[in-house]
Amino acid sequence: MKAHIILFLFGAITASILSSEASAQTCRITSGVNANGRLVYREVYEYDYVDDKPQFPGGGSALLNYINETRRYPADAYSRGIEGRVTCAFVINTDGKVSDVTVLRGVEQTLNKEAVRILSKMPDWTPGKIDGQLVPVRVICAVPFRK
Repeated sequence: MKAHIILFLFGAITASILSSEASAQTCRITSGVNANGRLVYREVYEYDYVDDKPQFPGGGSALLNYINETRRYPADAYSRGIEGRVTCAFVINTDGKVSDVTVLRGVEQTLNKEAVRILSKMPDWTPGKIDGQLVPVRVICAVPFRK
């Protein structure tokens, strides 16, 4: 009897772990509001769970250069000495275009807005793939603001 209970519990735990791993591959994001005023959601893959990660043209160092060259420190925040990192999430779609830029952890409203502007205007990326098929992928990126 004890062996059956242990096997049952092991099976239930294993099924729970496997189902949580499968659901962890994607996340549901809000991508707008429909005509009825209801939020519209879509499923996208998490960056860590795709076979081929999305790539900024030129790689990670080119992304840092793009952020540094495109960033315009808001004058009022600069004069008040406000610094920090705005952490954002965005989706790289199957065509490589950036969409659904949101602030995950902000610093101050003008810095948050500038981070969203920078990331929204990025050039097209090489999209992510799973099993050779293009998929939308959620990417997290921090935009630093330092005097």
